Amino acid sequence: MTVEETARLTGADALAADRVGALLPAAGRLGVAFSGGVDSSVLLALAVRAMGAGRVVAVLGVSPSLAGDERAGAHRVAAVIGAAVVEVATHEQEVPAYRANGPDRCFHCKNELFTRISDEVAEAHGLTAVAYGENADDVRRPDRPGSRAAVLHRVLRPLADAGLDKAAVRRIARALRLPCADKPAAPCLASRVPHFEEVSPRKLAQIEQAEAALRSLGFSDCRVRHHGETARIELPVDEIARAAGAVRAELLAAVHGAGFATVTVDLAGIRSGAFTLPLVEVSHG
Repeated sequence: MTVEETARLTGADALAADRVGALLPAAGRLGVAFSGGVDSSVLLALAVRAMGAGRVVAVLGVSPSLAGDERAGAHRVAAVIGAAVVEVATHEQEVPAYRANGPDRCFHCKNELFTRISDEVAEAHGLTAVAYGENADDVRRPDRPGSRAAVLHRVLRPLADAGLDKAAVRRIARALRLPCADKPAAPCLASRVPHFEEVSPRKLAQIEQAEAALRSLGFSDCRVRHHGETARIELPVDEIARAAGAVRAELLAAVHGAGFATVTVDLAGIRSGAFTLPLVEVSHG
């Protein structure tokens, strides 16, 4: 990332970026748990800005829950930033509690990632600290059990601690001209499986194939919720009519091709935390 690009930060966003920089290690090397999404990308860019590219490593966890195009996209964003990427294979499928898919599934996934970073990446790449892209809005949500894993492993959360909410993160991403600045949220593929139904590689592959097909049909965002033989498709509300009209036949063929017998479109549109929020809100009520 060039000095000219980082210089576009002005006003409150420049001050916020400086706060993030002040929360990063003054010495040593930092590993950023990286997905290519806007939060981890902004954290990575600000870390490179504050510490220099030679002291920052993007760590990308790779498993069946990461879609192939998300993996490729993460590498493209890191290249724009100028950060090295280290891939680490995670094995959350070997954790019974992860496969059981309770509301705490994300804890087991993040715990596996941070454990692998500690065991396989930190010493090999001389990391003295690890950070991840939790923002200030995430802190207030009850459906983020992965944050408990970060606390357990002493992972830094500079965006949240500097007070950057999602809107500020996106403004900074646009100012830095990151290609993911307006990228919709892309939770892992396992989030499409209803809680208490087992997460399996076969289900994840079906979801990945169906969602890739929907994107190839021109939908800007989508979720394919896996209900056994039924795919329940969530789309932006203003794109639902197109699914039932202009591309209906192609959509049916594509999702049937992913192994689903029945295809439905949810008229409520895309809902973040659709499976987790109802459960955690009851437990916190």
